[in-house]
Amino acid sequence: MEKRKLGKSGIEVTPIAFGAWAIGGWMWGGAERSAAVKAIRKSVDLGITTLDTAPVYGFGLSEEITGEAVKGMRDKVQILTKFGLRWDGTRGKFFMATKDNSGRSVDLYGYSARDSVIEECENSLRRLGTDYIDLLQIHWPDPTTPVDETMEALNMLISQGKVRAAGVSNYDVPLMEEAAGVTVLASNQVPYSMLKRDIEDDVVPWCIKNDVGILAYSPLQRGLLTGKFDPGHKFGEGDARGGLHWFRRENIKMVNAFLEKLRPLADEKAATMSQLVLRWTIQQPGITCALAGARDPEQVADNAGTLGFSLSDEELGFINMELDNLELVT
Repeated sequence: MEKRKLGKSGIEVTPIAFGAWAIGGWMWGGAERSAAVKAIRKSVDLGITTLDTAPVYGFGLSEEITGEAVKGMRDKVQILTKFGLRWDGTRGKFFMATKDNSGRSVDLYGYSARDSVIEECENSLRRLGTDYIDLLQIHWPDPTTPVDETMEALNMLISQGKVRAAGVSNYDVPLMEEAAGVTVLASNQVPYSMLKRDIEDDVVPWCIKNDVGILAYSPLQRGLLTGKFDPGHKFGEGDARGGLHWFRRENIKMVNAFLEKLRPLADEKAATMSQLVLRWTIQQPGITCALAGARDPEQVADNAGTLGFSLSDEELGFINMELDNLELVT
């Protein structure tokens, strides 16, 4: 399996990573633990050894499932997790009101002060059943804590051998510049897909210039780019996608029409639509890795098939031309 260097960290990641948000169930309408464990193990068997999770994904559940799945094969995987979204207090800046998997109301706060970063790291190590984390990332910017305080906490954890590299998530260029002034910044995890390309204007050029990796999340736009949704699709209780503008009836219709234009190319590559979309993503300038979620082994196998072909410059140009003609309703 191909590996790519993650910035200057010395860590190598697979071009497709297992995104473990969905298996935590939070905002995805619940989770099935045994299927999730099998999905992660299938991922590793197929060579997708980079696993991205976070404490808030299921309020600890995603990390616990990941730890269970990789028990006995820690040396084969790269574990990426996060900190900075707390649900066990009122410190920091209010982030959002939500519900956990049991339906209980929960308030999330963004908080990344030194002691909190250290505490969260210890909690993640325990849930993951490991003594080190390959990449520890601040989940969202915290305006209540100086960037240097957060990055210095990461430096301390790195010096202790509990963390191999420091990363950020959802950071803009000024914040990355601040962070890079304190620590060796390995990566920035940001939303990026065929339908959401704003980082190409500033984040991507900065990361390329400064040798910082980009981990693209939601490359399938929460599943919309699979082509499996019909206009008027009804989402189950607890599935937040129903409230997103991407899934308006008119947008689903337009995206499906766009995907049909790409279908002959997918057929030529003997690829599914998801594989074609993911392949486009990991061939974009500056993109180190795309996070692809999966809930069962079949979805993992589909994601892994992305790495069995490539797109030529002409094919990429054709896709980009069709994208330029796509205008969604916001």
